[in-house]
Amino acid sequence: MTEDKAASAAPDSPEPRRWLNRTVAGAGLTSALGDFCYETTTVLLPGFLAVLGIPAAVLGLIEGIADAIAAYTKMVSGYIADKLGHRKLLVLFGYGLTPLGQVLIALAASWPLILLGRMVSWFGKGLRGPLRDAIVAQAVSPETRGRAFGFHRATDTVGAVLGPLLGVALLGWAQGLHWQDESGPFRLVLWLSVIPGMLAVLAFLTLVADPGHSPNPALRFLSTLRGLPLRFKRYLGAVGVFGIGDFSHTLLILAATTLLAPSLGVIQAAQVAGLLYVGRNVVQVAVSYPVGVAADRLGHLPVLVAGYVLGALTAALTALAFWMEIDSISVLAGIFFIAGLYVAVQETLESTATAEMVEPGTLATSYGALGTVNGTAKFVSSATVGVIWTAVSPVLGFALAALLMAAGTLALLRVQGR
Repeated sequence: MTEDKAASAAPDSPEPRRWLNRTVAGAGLTSALGDFCYETTTVLLPGFLAVLGIPAAVLGLIEGIADAIAAYTKMVSGYIADKLGHRKLLVLFGYGLTPLGQVLIALAASWPLILLGRMVSWFGKGLRGPLRDAIVAQAVSPETRGRAFGFHRATDTVGAVLGPLLGVALLGWAQGLHWQDESGPFRLVLWLSVIPGMLAVLAFLTLVADPGHSPNPALRFLSTLRGLPLRFKRYLGAVGVFGIGDFSHTLLILAATTLLAPSLGVIQAAQVAGLLYVGRNVVQVAVSYPVGVAADRLGHLPVLVAGYVLGALTAALTALAFWMEIDSISVLAGIFFIAGLYVAVQETLESTATAEMVEPGTLATSYGALGTVNGTAKFVSSATVGVIWTAVSPVLGFALAALLMAAGTLALLRVQGR
């Protein structure tokens, strides 16, 4: 890497040397508001589809297609940002698409408009994700990236706690109003979730400063990908194998709703499942920063391996719950607790491990590659689990997911050993 490029990748101000600076805090607040918006949909969507009579296979396909769109958008947006040197405007546009997607879902009478709304939201998510992460990574020193990303993921997940929690409470309140059909309460909550989505755009605009880097017009997409370090490519392979089993947790909410519905009814089961998901997010908030601190001290890959083990355990226990027809809220809460632990590790450390392996000048592109691998794998996973659930049994779907996540964990161990 030339001295000019190295200089262009470095932040211009001394502020980024402090890990908790305005940019990190602003990015965290923005993510919290964004999650408040779209995680409300995540927790309500299974119940919404249930009252519309839409099966699990369609939910799996919707989530899988949305993840795939986010994945490929991440790759392109990361490359464009590294090439042109502009990131903040694209991030703002990405955040603006999230409330638009919510509006489309609130208007939906069947699955096609729900799919379109999820696609719009996840396109925005893919557009902003790698660019925001690159901004955060360059706003701090390499020695404190674990703390910065741990803080960011914790604040990010605060919105994922408050949004679904308020959504479940509003759903219970709205249920008591007069509606022509059962979908009415869900639609009202979806409309209200647009408000924090708009506030997220405002927060990023006013609080976050892009440390920036000079444009690199000579950067070529395919040659840049080919030039990424071999160890990072092996790392992406391990992440991909794990991701093929890492199903959308919307399906985990649907699993809890399905298991509880015979004893509680669909609406109450959806509320309880939503609260379990909130509990998962509370766990993620509580442990994200400690995970980042531990990773700064122990190494990012070893801690990430431990998180992957917990991911495989989550899928295996979900399969077992269906096998034994468990309708115990406390047992299901235990599964969601483990899910919160592994997601905290995964979301905090996959990005920091990437930053350790690549050059600053291709950081956004590398984050895009990571997001593309993750999203493509999750498309396969969510669609596969949903289809197998509907066509064969949920036990087989989640058991297959557990095996794939275990295989990804073993592959990551090999990367760690190199």
